[in-house]
Amino acid sequence: MEGSKAHMPLNLRRLSTSLIAGSLLSLALLLVLSCARPQVQDLSTLRLQQVGFHKASYDTDGKLLPWTSWEDAIAREMAWYLNCPLGTNAYPVFVYATFMDEHYRPTKTEIIPATQNGMGILSYLKYWEYNGRSNPKILLWARKMGDYLVRESLTKDVGPYPRFTRSTGHHTNFPIKASSQGDEKFGPDVIEPDKGGLAGYALFKLFQATGDERYLQQALHNAECLARNMRKGDARHSPWPFRVDSVSGRSWGRRSGNMAFNLRLFDELIAAGHPEFQVPRTALWTWIKAYQIPSADPRSTSLWIQFFEDQTAEDNRTSWAPLELARYLIEKKEPLDPDWKADAERLIQFALKHFSAAGPGGVTTVGEQDVDRQPWGGACSKLGGVTALFYAAGGGEKYREIAYRNLTWMIYHIDKDGCPTERTGNSISLRGGWQEDCHTDVIHNFMDALQAVPEWRGAGTLVTLPTVSPGALPAHSFLAK
Repeated sequence: MEGSKAHMPLNLRRLSTSLIAGSLLSLALLLVLSCARPQVQDLSTLRLQQVGFHKASYDTDGKLLPWTSWEDAIAREMAWYLNCPLGTNAYPVFVYATFMDEHYRPTKTEIIPATQNGMGILSYLKYWEYNGRSNPKILLWARKMGDYLVRESLTKDVGPYPRFTRSTGHHTNFPIKASSQGDEKFGPDVIEPDKGGLAGYALFKLFQATGDERYLQQALHNAECLARNMRKGDARHSPWPFRVDSVSGRSWGRRSGNMAFNLRLFDELIAAGHPEFQVPRTALWTWIKAYQIPSADPRSTSLWIQFFEDQTAEDNRTSWAPLELARYLIEKKEPLDPDWKADAERLIQFALKHFSAAGPGGVTTVGEQDVDRQPWGGACSKLGGVTALFYAAGGGEKYREIAYRNLTWMIYHIDKDGCPTERTGNSISLRGGWQEDCHTDVIHNFMDALQAVPEWRGAGTLVTLPTVSPGALPAHSFLAK
């Protein structure tokens, strides 16, 4: 996912974007842990006066309460992004800038198009549906993300992965001409197959919402590339390597943890009348069930290895991939996996065991990966979204508590004007930053939680979202028709 500075202490890839803001909370917690560890074992008993951008509120038991309703906080954030100015080729700046500051200005050229815009499409579609499809600008912004994927983010039309969605690049090139971050260490044409599955699935959902065949065709093409290049998986190898040179076919990384979106893509296309994907789909699910879900926890044997685009360590476990598979198991239940409940809980517990931390006010946060355990927005909110779904599916009260406090913590990191921060936990928060952690991989987690647990919905939003008239939509837009 992020900044090409692998193997640096404390993962300087992202610290470089936030050191300027300082971290008073982090310093305080370090002092507590280093000077008084025997006396302070549970940070959840702390009551900070401020969390993120806001004065903290607590109940009588010391548990963190929202500073405003979740719906209002998310509406503020959505309004801030719907006001994002158009930049190159009429894309909103955040669509092509992974690093963007509070003034909508790019701060670095590196971009992670598949993750950033794939998850962004899913977030915007869920928000559009949640609000009754009432604001066409929400769908228009989702289309801008889809257009960037199909127009600007494809590999060369040669090799085993021709015109496949890129995982990384530089936004100074339209279209992208070469890889960036961890990928570029292996070559300019290197891609990550799992990101093509993620982008393909998002584009298929966008096709369903708009009727635009371009999105369907790219989703089909990505799936065909994946099916053609699939290999037999086992306890040491996933069905696709983590990285591949799209032109030569050379690969790196025996284990790739994010298989949920390849599975989702195959399932959606099969349901839409494409039985040619049934064989690879069956092989993929067989591997997930037989090898990935029960894989042992140690880094040497875990199959939850590698997801983030900037990292190159081949034993780097993540919370991202198991939580996304847990989400899919909870959504589909028995038709996908007769053991869905036990398997989903195993995956949630894996993330909690290896990456969670007790925060002030009874909050549970979660870090991304072995090499970076800080609570970045995308990974941290993913815990809240998935545990809310699991609670609603009968997982138990403890998951309700985890989800509610986690997502309440998250809204403290949205400023009053809607500008969010990338990393939670700082008493002085940097506005802006990594866009998938600020925004695109966050919104869908709130939407899932609010749909799953209706009593968490507020009394309505307090802000008016920017909109567009139907005449401002593209001529081929489903809504314009």
